[in-house]
Amino acid sequence: MKSDIQIAQETELEPIGDIAARLGIEQDDLQLYGSYKAKISLKAMERFRDRPDGKLILVTAINPTPAGEGKTTTTVGLGDALNRLGKKVMIALREPSMGPVFGVKGGAAGGGYAQVVPMEDINLHFTGDMHAIGAANNLLAAMLDNHIHQGNELGIDPRRIVWKRAIDMNDRQLRFIVDGLNGRSNGVPREDGFDITVASEVMAILCLSESILDLKDRLSRIIVGYSYDNKPVTAGDLKAHGAMAAILKDALNPNLVQTLEHTPAFVHGGPFANIAHGCNSIVATKMALKLADYVVTEAGFGADLGAEKFLNIKCRLGGLSPAAVVIVASIRALKLHGGAELDNLQNEDLEALAKGIPNLLKHLENIKDKFGLPAVVAVNRFPHDTEAEIALVTDKCRELGVSVALSEVWAKGGEGGVALAREVLALCDQPQPDLRYTYGDQDSLEEKITKIATEIYGASAVEFLPDAKRELKRYKRLGFQKLPVCMAKTQYSLSDDPKKLGRPADFTITVRSVRISAGAGFVVALTGDIMTMPGLPKHPAAESIDVDESGRITGLF
Repeated sequence: MKSDIQIAQETELEPIGDIAARLGIEQDDLQLYGSYKAKISLKAMERFRDRPDGKLILVTAINPTPAGEGKTTTTVGLGDALNRLGKKVMIALREPSMGPVFGVKGGAAGGGYAQVVPMEDINLHFTGDMHAIGAANNLLAAMLDNHIHQGNELGIDPRRIVWKRAIDMNDRQLRFIVDGLNGRSNGVPREDGFDITVASEVMAILCLSESILDLKDRLSRIIVGYSYDNKPVTAGDLKAHGAMAAILKDALNPNLVQTLEHTPAFVHGGPFANIAHGCNSIVATKMALKLADYVVTEAGFGADLGAEKFLNIKCRLGGLSPAAVVIVASIRALKLHGGAELDNLQNEDLEALAKGIPNLLKHLENIKDKFGLPAVVAVNRFPHDTEAEIALVTDKCRELGVSVALSEVWAKGGEGGVALAREVLALCDQPQPDLRYTYGDQDSLEEKITKIATEIYGASAVEFLPDAKRELKRYKRLGFQKLPVCMAKTQYSLSDDPKKLGRPADFTITVRSVRISAGAGFVVALTGDIMTMPGLPKHPAAESIDVDESGRITGLF
C-alpha cells in the first residue's frame, strides 16, 4: 500500500478556480494561493443569502485510542461517496496544527484514498491562517507588556496576567518561562508562558465570528488580566482589537481545496477540542450550507468532547442543527476499550470487543436520547476484522435502533463509503429533528457543568475544588452566567481519568479551575491534567519528514 503522501502527490488536481465555478463562486470572490487552494471572500455570502440551506451531517467518534478510529478519513470518504451518488456536497474540516504534524500525527488531512489535497500545504503553512492567529495573539501580548512598561495607566497587576504568548509548534520548554529580564529597558520581569496557537482564544474567536465587525467586537472582549483593584482588563482597554482584526482580515475568509476525487472542501480554523470547542469555523460551515445540498463536517476527538461542544456551543451560537450524525468506530479501538493489548488487536477477541462496545453505545445514547438526533455507526474496517466481530457490533447497535455501515474509504475512496452514504441519506430524508441542548442559557455555570458531566459523561457527581469555586463566583459577579460551558477534559475517556476506558461508572468529575474566554463567548472548566502546550515525543515525526532538491516533500505519513 502506498503512503498517504504518495497517493496525494500522484493525484492530478483540478484548478481550484474550476472547483469554485462548479459551486457558483465567481472569480471576484476568489483569493488564489497558487493553482490548488484559495480563500473565498465573505462578500460572496451576500449573493447566496437567499438560497435555502443544505443539510448538515456531523461526523464524530468513540473516545480515541492508539488503534485509530479514522474520523477525518471517514468524513472525507463520506463526502466523496455522496458525490458519487450524484449529490451536491461539500466537506468542512478543521485546519491541522503544525506542532502535532511534526510531533506524533505526521499529517492530518485524512488518509489513504480519502484525503483533502494538496495535503503537504494543508499540513504545513497552508494559507497562513495559523501564523496570522499567532501574530494577533502575540501583538496583544506585546501591547500588554508594553503598557505596563510605559507606566501602567490601567493598573494591571503583573501577577494576575492570564494572557499567554502563542506559537504553532510543540515545545514544552516554553510552557513556563520568566521574561523581561536584564534591566529596566527590557521590560518588567514576570512569569509568562506559551500556548500552542490552536489553544489561543484568538483561534476560538476566529472560528465563532461571522463578520469583521463581529470579530473586532469579540477580540475587544478578551480578558488579558486583572488590575490591582480586581477589575478585568481587556484587549479593548489596551486598544489592541482593531490592529488584531487587521492581521486576521484575510484569515477570516474560508479556505477552499478539494479531495482526491475533486469534491470541494473548506478547511478553515482548528481550535483544540479539549481546551476549546474543536470545530471548524462558523463562516465556513454556513457558506458551505449555502453552496451545497449536503455538508459533511466533523468535530474533534470523541463525541463526549467534539460533538457535545459542536452541539451545545457552535450550534447554539450559530443557529445550526445537524440532520444526521455519524459515529465512527473501529473494532480495533473497541477491543482496546475492552482491555485488549495493543499488539494483539489483529486476533479475534469477542470478549474484549463485548467489553469495549459500551463506549460506543454511550455515545450513541447521547446523540439519540440526549440531543434527539438520528445517528448511524460507521465501522472503519481494518483487514483483520472478522465477520463475528462485525456481527457483534452490528447486533448491539441495532438493539438501540441504530444502523451500522462498514466504511472502507481508506482503501477504496468514495466507493468504499457508498453504503454509509446511503444510510446517511435515509436519515436526512426524515423530518428535520429538533436539537435538544444539554443545558439552558439560564442555568448557572455550576448546573451547566454538572449536566454535561452527569448526562453526557455518565458521572455520578461533580467536585468543584476551591479555586474553581472562587472563579465561578467571580464570573457570576462579572455577568458571565449565561455563557455556554466548554469542558476541558481528556479525550481518551468518558471520565477525567485517561486510564478509565470503555464505559466507566460511579466516577466523579473534578473541576480544578475555571477560565473565562469572554471574546469567544464561553467559560472553560478544567478537569484532569489538560496541556495547552504539547511536547514532542521521543521520536518526533519531524525526524522522518524531508524535502528533496525538486521541492518534493516526503515523510508526511
